[in-house]
This record gives sequence, C-alpha cells and structure tokens, in this order.
Amino acid sequence: MSVDHYENFPVASKLLPRHLKKAVIDIYRFARSADDIADEGDATPSERLAQLLAYRRALHQLVSPAPSGLANLDAHLAGIFTPLGQTISKHQLPLTPFYDLLSAFEQDIVNVRYADYATLTDYCQRSANPVGVLMLHLYGCVDERSIEQSDAICSALQLINFLQDVAIDWKKGRIYLPQSDLAKFGVTESAIASATINPAWQALMQFEVDRCRTLLKSGLPLGSRLKGRIGLELRLIIQGGLRILEKLEAAKFDVFNHRPTLRAADWGVMLWRACIQK
Repeated sequence: MSVDHYENFPVASKLLPRHLKKAVIDIYRFARSADDIADEGDATPSERLAQLLAYRRALHQLVSPAPSGLANLDAHLAGIFTPLGQTISKHQLPLTPFYDLLSAFEQDIVNVRYADYATLTDYCQRSANPVGVLMLHLYGCVDERSIEQSDAICSALQLINFLQDVAIDWKKGRIYLPQSDLAKFGVTESAIASATINPAWQALMQFEVDRCRTLLKSGLPLGSRLKGRIGLELRLIIQGGLRILEKLEAAKFDVFNHRPTLRAADWGVMLWRACIQK
C-alpha cells in the first residue's frame, strides 16, 4: 500500500533509523487501513463498524493463547496483522494505543459533531496521541514528561489537520470545530456550508490557530531532547505544523478555496528552523 497518504505520519522518512523503518510502516499500514474503513468508500455505517470489529478481533489474536489464530485470517487482514504482530513482539509495543486508534475510527462513523474542546481533545487522545506513544516506545523514550509532550504535539497536529480540512469534512457531514466555539464567535453551520469568510469566521479560526500554536510549542522541548536523526525528524514535524498555521493566517483563513499545504520551498524554511531550534 502507499506510504504517503497519511498526513503527519513519519513513514519511511529518510531521517528514520533504518532499523525502525519496517516497524513504522507496519504501524502505519494498520492505522491507515483502519482509518480508510471509517472514511473511504460507500459502505454503510454498520458495515464499517463490522470491518473495524474484525480488526479488534485480529488484534486480540496477536496476544491470545492460541498463536495459530492468525492463520485463520483472510488475506487482507493477514497482510496487515502478521507483520504488525512481528513488530509488536520485536519491539515490545503496548496494545492499548492500537485499541485506542480503533476506538477513534469507530467514533468517526457515529459521531459527526463535538460539543466542546474537551470532547474534541478526548477524541485526539485516541486518534492521534497513540501514534506518538508508539513512536516513543520505538525510540526507547517513554518517561512521563516525554509522553506528555508527545501528546501535545500529536493533538496539535490533529487539530491543525481539522482546520485545514473544514471544507473536506463538511462534505462528509462532519464538523470538528467545537460547537461551543462556533456559538461563541457567532459562526453557523450554514456559514460553513456557504464558505462564508467574514470577521466572525476569521476570529474563530484565529482563536483555533492560536490554541494549536500554543499546544505545539509546549511540545518543543521533546524535539530538542531527542538526539540525532530522530530528534531532527520530530522538530521538522513540529515546524511543519507551525508552518501550516502561518499559511492559514496568510490566507485569511479561507480554507474553502485555499487549503494550505507544504511545498518544496517550505521545507527549506522548516529545516532551517528545526536546526536552530533550542
């Protein structure tokens, strides 16, 4: 499967140590394919949930007393879970982050609105933060401070992705901007539907951008503390998130006609900032 489809995931990066690339790709394959079940195609909600339930059962079989259980999986699941099981065993990865990811993907099928920031960050704790936790386990850096800072980075990146994808998510019937924030700034769903760019929308988006920037910067020390190529990789990821926030502001938050993306010129800026980051 393609390894360039899942944004903010350091898959097969040239900066990743060679001995970790297979593990990262195995984790990615699991996350990407499960996320696609929730998001892609024309399956019904019940069909999507049934497919994710099959993922849960396969995940459970990785640690079941009968290791031959994987032999009964169909070719698609075996192609995901056989290498994943090898990676989990080799690197002694916890299973909770994988179950948390599945919980978030299941939630995407049944929940299309978020009442407030607290409920949205609860979702991020399961949709994004587990990836960071797994990466820290691969890096051998799982102290409490590192996990806290990783969670801040991962949640921020997830929230930034929501800001980029307001128009895309609307077409899927979803709004990830907290309902309480919409009400606070006087932005209605009809305004989103009509792609209205007015002072109320810009104030709302500036509020969300400022919150994301604060969250990202709170995780900066982790990128400086991790040494070598791993640390540089993380600093680049952080700078990528900050760069997207700058692009949102430069576009005056018109995400309906100008979805911000990172281009070749941005990588030079990000690399320079990552190298001088303290």
